[in-house]
Amino acid sequence: MFAQFKTLPQLFDVFKDEPTCVAYWEQVRWNGNVACPHCKAENPYKTNRGYKCRNIECQKKFSAITGSIFENTKMPLRTWFAAIFLCVNHKKGVSSLQLSRDLGIHQSSAWFLLHRIREAFNIQFTEQLGGNGVIVETDTTIVGGKVKGMSNKKRKSFKGDRNAAMANKTTVTAYVERGGDIRFDVKDSTENEPDLVRMHVDTESVLMTDTAATYERVGREYADHLTVDHRINEYVRGIAHTNTVEGAFSHFDRMVIGVYHNISRKHMQSYANECAHRYNTRKAQQAHRFEDTMKMFGGVRLKYGNLITR
Repeated sequence: MFAQFKTLPQLFDVFKDEPTCVAYWEQVRWNGNVACPHCKAENPYKTNRGYKCRNIECQKKFSAITGSIFENTKMPLRTWFAAIFLCVNHKKGVSSLQLSRDLGIHQSSAWFLLHRIREAFNIQFTEQLGGNGVIVETDTTIVGGKVKGMSNKKRKSFKGDRNAAMANKTTVTAYVERGGDIRFDVKDSTENEPDLVRMHVDTESVLMTDTAATYERVGREYADHLTVDHRINEYVRGIAHTNTVEGAFSHFDRMVIGVYHNISRKHMQSYANECAHRYNTRKAQQAHRFEDTMKMFGGVRLKYGNLITR
């Protein structure tokens, strides 16, 4: 069931009140087959405030939001739906300050709300990208700590010390199938690029990179490895180019610079996954993108204590 709206006012027209929102969420989550979120037993008793499990060993009461992203929320679902719509449809995302002004909520509440939405995008990658004959492009970008914005004293302290210069920077690697999906991986200090390529990209793929030495040896393990040399202003040579991944990085950079401005390393993966979700649903209509996103929230819940201690 697709909700028919293209704008925020239309969304509020569709979701007029809390019972309408609850009914919609039940349909998205269970599609008419209500199941206990505690034991997965179906066909529960209907109560005044929700449901009660028929399973004798369980018999717990629950509602549509139990065990979901919305559990224990003090905000109306109407506010949640508006926040989700704005988050997934704004091309570069929406800041907590902007969301707080748009929805009339406190900035700290908007910040936590957005992180709970992003938690659904923290997908554990179980399948590799690419496959037989599929072209996969990869590249890296550095986020944060630009030397040109530092004082002369601090800039000089980094001279010749790469570890100190990289201390306030985060390396983000992207892997994208041409015409397909993208994934970002925030690189830890213990990880190396060849191992990440092996983890994310099927060896039957055609690997596209620049001429960085880190790709030279691992590229031999793939069906083919084509490179372009940016040092001599070579950007396209036949089918060899990394323009797709660089175009995706331009969206990522605009998100960081233009909307969020400063992202801590511990939350960087969540923001990167948010960007990847918008990129991977770029061809969907707005209402369809909203509903496809809603389907991801059934078993996801992020507590505030877990968020701030990451």
